[in-house]
Amino acid sequence: MTTLAPPPAPATQDGRRRAAPPAAPSRLRALFTGPPEDPRWARPALWAILVLATALYAWNMSSVSGNTFYNAAVYSGTRSWKAFFFGALDAGSFITVDKPPFALWVMGLSARVLGYGTWQLMLPMVALGTGSVALLYRMVKRDFGAVAATIAALALALTPITVAITRDTNPDPVLVFLMLLGAAALMKAVRTGLLLPLVWSGVAIGFAFNTKMMQAYVVLPAFFLVYLWAAPLGLGRRIRNLAVGTVALVVSSAWWMVVVDLVPASSRPYIGGSTDNTVWDLVIGYNGFGRIFGASSSVGSQGNGTSFGGEAGLYRLFNSIMGGQISWLIPFAIVALIGGLVLRGRAPRTDAERAALLLWGGWFVLHYLTFALAEGTFHPYYVTAMAPGIAALAGIGGVMLYRAFREGSAAVGVPPRGRVRAWGRAWVLPAAIAGSTVWAVVLLQRVSGSGTLYTVAEVVAGVAGAVAVIGLLLGRFTGRQRLTGIAALAAVVALLAGPAAYSASAAGSSTNGTNPTAGPSTGGMGGAGGMGGGQRPSGSGGPGGGTGTSNSGSAPSGSSSSSSSSQSTGRSASGRTAGGMGDAQVSSAMISYLKKNQDGATWLVAVATDQTASSIILESGEPVISMGGWSGSDNAMTLAKLKSLVKSGKLHYIVVSDSGQGSSNSEISTWVKKNGTAVSAYSGLYRLG
Repeated sequence: MTTLAPPPAPATQDGRRRAAPPAAPSRLRALFTGPPEDPRWARPALWAILVLATALYAWNMSSVSGNTFYNAAVYSGTRSWKAFFFGALDAGSFITVDKPPFALWVMGLSARVLGYGTWQLMLPMVALGTGSVALLYRMVKRDFGAVAATIAALALALTPITVAITRDTNPDPVLVFLMLLGAAALMKAVRTGLLLPLVWSGVAIGFAFNTKMMQAYVVLPAFFLVYLWAAPLGLGRRIRNLAVGTVALVVSSAWWMVVVDLVPASSRPYIGGSTDNTVWDLVIGYNGFGRIFGASSSVGSQGNGTSFGGEAGLYRLFNSIMGGQISWLIPFAIVALIGGLVLRGRAPRTDAERAALLLWGGWFVLHYLTFALAEGTFHPYYVTAMAPGIAALAGIGGVMLYRAFREGSAAVGVPPRGRVRAWGRAWVLPAAIAGSTVWAVVLLQRVSGSGTLYTVAEVVAGVAGAVAVIGLLLGRFTGRQRLTGIAALAAVVALLAGPAAYSASAAGSSTNGTNPTAGPSTGGMGGAGGMGGGQRPSGSGGPGGGTGTSNSGSAPSGSSSSSSSSQSTGRSASGRTAGGMGDAQVSSAMISYLKKNQDGATWLVAVATDQTASSIILESGEPVISMGGWSGSDNAMTLAKLKSLVKSGKLHYIVVSDSGQGSSNSEISTWVKKNGTAVSAYSGLYRLG
């Protein structure tokens, strides 16, 4: 019997046979073992890092309170598609949060499909955080191999502030993932010269803009520089392609802003954080130049920088508040960037390794200068955006400096000038490891006495660092390559012991929703201890959340309860009181009274600020008006608007106090006290109409 052979693989255009696609079991096996050209340990190591990252981000997820402000907006979006689209704080769509809504959409879709609750909001954040680690690994591996990629992925997964913010409902994990998508597409355009990846890069950064506005643009100078320098095209085509990519960037950035600003103000919510009820003002003011220069026409754009992150200046990211959050690998990253660029100094213009170094170096430097010198409102968790740049440089630079070290140690039989240059390079890696180890010990000594975890980390970092430096030097003089390999592993342990301790601490405790940080308290508003190492900014959980371990409120239908943190102006509304920046204290008993006497009104009550309104929304499940936005100074409520709402029966109750801020608040307060009926059982509460 004749056996029929399988048909030959189809030929390519140049006549060569294309390899037949692997069978399904082979592809599945490769998912866990990696491609055959990779080291056997590479793919299992990646999976181990991804499991570690997921565990850090998702551990004890039900205890994570999240940010009350964004939680309330997500909950409101599950009750109203209008509130969902505009990113309104309340289901009645009176005022928006002070950010564009893309991150709210991500969490809101999860909540609409799976139901509202802590883990439903956290699930996409954990997925995107782990996805960022995987994406960084893929990008670094393409140009520098599995070792560099593994170090970079592990460094990102163990960045303390990244662990803290991913265990939260702030928009930053979404921002970082989108920026990495944009970087991946950009590098594909640089390698191939194709236009479409550049367009997709612009689209990704545009969606990042619709997550956190101008912060998404910090990396753009590096993107433009890398493409203009390294793309394998003529200068004219590079400029033309960049122009097309810029159009894609502008369109994907501006579409939501343009749509919202074209909708009549009477048919949409007030734009929270703006001075003139437009998204454009929010972009260039409160979320733009106000963050950098600390003063603009936008409300709330100045102050708080020194409160949360320390004084602005080049040393800010190394101070007692910020140092333990992000600075562990910064000294090594700086040396790695400079050393890597020197090593690739004579490479061709289109060299992929130098292009990657320029990208990650630009990512790091631009973020560093922006965050260090920002005079406006600055939270420690903002710096999670620079973590991919630091992690990539640590992995890339570590491998490049190690290769230079090996070459320098073996510089025998070469011309004297070349031998001196090679031997000089051989000292860079031990010096970088020694300096970074000393800085890690300094950071851990700052928190000595905060717990056994940090003491152990200090000992491990110091011992491993000494072993790494001594092992490298002994290996250099004795020529024992195995010794240098062991020393390199010890260096990784030394540099990541401190971040691992901080990350484990963050994973083991519920985070503060407004200002999440990792590790022990280090004073100011930036430490895990919150304000002054004691009181913490606001951040309660989902509907029905309580203060501390208490849960005195009932959760709205389809929601789950969670614990909350103390508010900077009072305790959570779902516990005893919710203070208010001009609000009287709002108790749970008052909320129960308001629900019983809502009488068909759209809004349960009007209060001064977002913090108070969000807490009441999450406890009551009803829309609540925030008249003054986040800081209480937005011009969202006017006396004419209040009268109209009362006359139409959409609002019956308002909370006012003698400490109202701004002329419009004073005018409203005077009118309410004159025309409303005080509810004697609750201070500051008035019935209107």
